[in-house]
Amino acid sequence: MSLKCAIQLGIPDIIHNHGQPITLPELVSKLHIHPKKSNCVHRLMRLLVHSGFFTKTKVHENQEDDEEVYTLTPSSRLIIKDKVTSLSPFVQAMLDPVLVSPWQFLGDWFQGNELTPFEKAHGMGMWDYCNQSPEFNNIFNEAMASDSRLMSLVVKDYKSIFDGLGSLVDVGGGTGTVAKIISEEFPHMICTVFDLPHVVANLTDSQNLKYVGGDMFQSIPSADAVMFKWILHDWSDEECVNILKRCKEAITSKGKEGKVIIIDVVINHGEG
Repeated sequence: MSLKCAIQLGIPDIIHNHGQPITLPELVSKLHIHPKKSNCVHRLMRLLVHSGFFTKTKVHENQEDDEEVYTLTPSSRLIIKDKVTSLSPFVQAMLDPVLVSPWQFLGDWFQGNELTPFEKAHGMGMWDYCNQSPEFNNIFNEAMASDSRLMSLVVKDYKSIFDGLGSLVDVGGGTGTVAKIISEEFPHMICTVFDLPHVVANLTDSQNLKYVGGDMFQSIPSADAVMFKWILHDWSDEECVNILKRCKEAITSKGKEGKVIIIDVVINHGEG
């Protein structure tokens, strides 16, 4: 929550725009906060420094006083709002009350029959909630888009993954941020964004990028490659197997070899 607070107050942006290490008084003077809260800023910064989002060092102004200044770290550079690769929307979404409140029901979830703590907290699954809440749906889509913009770096460094592909379908591709990056890097490739109908309803096709609504458990549009980014971890092993069966059908229907590209969390099962 301290990180969300820092983003809301614009602290990373203030330090970045300052152009050099910033003192606490300088930082406080640039924050739009109530005057009575000024003496609490150092506590917030102390926690954020301890968490690795900022560094605090001493500079020698004169022989009598050492002044402390704050600087950005690689982590806080990722949440500068005016950067194309900013993860600020992602952090704010993950710390939104809609996604935080289910953790308050974890004990109740173990005792009940709901599929997820989210369902316990909100009375429905997450995707149904997104469908019924345009405000949160926009927050979530922008979060996924901000995370996906980092793909521009991945695509440039790992072009070989896409060698020989004439078409690709991005399953659960949201508003198409990743597919757009790929389609621009490989203009010969036909990219399809496949997601729930309400997600792609108002999106417009372009020359080699199109949007298709549907259900991945029923069928997936045919393509040389099927890609999943942050999708499979949402489903059980049995459901993942069913999804991958639909992938096989989508790829083999093209009459040649294809591939499945999975970008997801990998948990280390080793000790520690």
